[in-house]
Amino acid sequence: MTISRELEEHEPAAQPPYVPDPRWSPELARATRTLLETFIGTAPPVRIVLWDGSALGPDTPTQVVVRSPEAMRRALFRPGELGFARAYVAGDLDVEGDIFAALELRNHLSAIPHRPTPATAPALLTLLGGLGARPPAPPPEEARLHGRRHSRHRDAAAISHHYDVSNAFYRLLLGPTMTYSCGVWESPASGLDAAQTAKHELVCRKLGLRPGERLLDVGCGWGSMLIHAARHHGVRGVGVTISVEQAAEARRRIAEAGLTDAIEIRLQDYREIPDGPFDAISSVGMVEHVGRAMLPTYFASLYRLLRPGGRLLNHGISSPGDPAGAYRYQPHLGPIPLPKGRDFLRRYVFPDGELHEIGLMTTLTQAAGFEVRHVENLREHYALTLRAWVRALEENWDAAVGQVGAGRARVWRLYMAGSALSFETGQTQIHQTLAVRPDAGRSGQPLRPRYDSPAPLPTQPTTG
Repeated sequence: MTISRELEEHEPAAQPPYVPDPRWSPELARATRTLLETFIGTAPPVRIVLWDGSALGPDTPTQVVVRSPEAMRRALFRPGELGFARAYVAGDLDVEGDIFAALELRNHLSAIPHRPTPATAPALLTLLGGLGARPPAPPPEEARLHGRRHSRHRDAAAISHHYDVSNAFYRLLLGPTMTYSCGVWESPASGLDAAQTAKHELVCRKLGLRPGERLLDVGCGWGSMLIHAARHHGVRGVGVTISVEQAAEARRRIAEAGLTDAIEIRLQDYREIPDGPFDAISSVGMVEHVGRAMLPTYFASLYRLLRPGGRLLNHGISSPGDPAGAYRYQPHLGPIPLPKGRDFLRRYVFPDGELHEIGLMTTLTQAAGFEVRHVENLREHYALTLRAWVRALEENWDAAVGQVGAGRARVWRLYMAGSALSFETGQTQIHQTLAVRPDAGRSGQPLRPRYDSPAPLPTQPTTG
């Protein structure tokens, strides 16, 4: 797959060579083009090129290449974004150039009519007659989970689907910080590593970490948050994850950092932690995996594990409420509307993942006994983080494919680019929520806390 290409100024986009495939007749190409014009329009924002060399749309550096009529068959049996996403993951559809420009096609996609029209009926008959009237099998990268939703066994399988793919693959995306969550950007020019270090420090300052305190990191990933907190704030840390690959790599990185005496990594579900109390809990990128029905259990478990006066920092992706009547047009989780296109994410990226509106999460946090002290929306920061990950994936494309295969690499490219646009347009949000377990009415919080400080990052823990 071609990720990008350099074009001389005023030079038209180079046309790739096309060799007609004897399996597909010219009638299939004409039928596919007719259906594309019906569902996307005759003036798409980027050029669409079919396998036989015919094209639709302007001459743009970015091209969407329909490599097989199977792409249209997938779209017909799964109308909307899921069908086209499956075609891309399977390689029936490709993007040459800017994935963000190609995704502008989503705004031009119209609903596929339930009944054929006089314009589409002949094309549909040609396509299904030539390829078969049965739906194609989904790509093998699609998740297949079994058992009761959000049971411990099924949660472990869902986490494994996303995280146990290859630590080396994640290193290509994330860089040396190995941090798979929203960074905090001073400016777009800050760089990914600096943004992730700033995020770790912001979490530590919001939690008010002090030397010798005991920190629990729920969903600890590859241990980066704990390494930062132990190295710069002198805490003793426990990290839990249910990803086998993450736990192994986190332990290796902690040993490499010389922090095995300060940090323990456990392969453990948050519902199984027996040894509170902790002084502080960080939960970064974990709540999205919990599920609406389990949120009371989740917050009650964290409350139980904290000492009176202990602090919780919950950092999680969220969905907006109901802006501009979105309720009527979007998929829902109970009364909460979800961003469009979530079906692809649930099937390929975050099986059983659920996003929750920040008001709901605040209510359930306080219902568990916490007092919410501070809420911050970092939506624009996640868009910058995701764009940085997309750049890293594209720059390391061949190595990424070598690690996880072309299909899974395509899943990650599509999901990260689409998610960046979702954060930029406000369809998705992310909040950090600081809460405390009150101690006889005392919060232990300063009257006017300052979490952002111009002071340089400490290299040794302070004692004041």
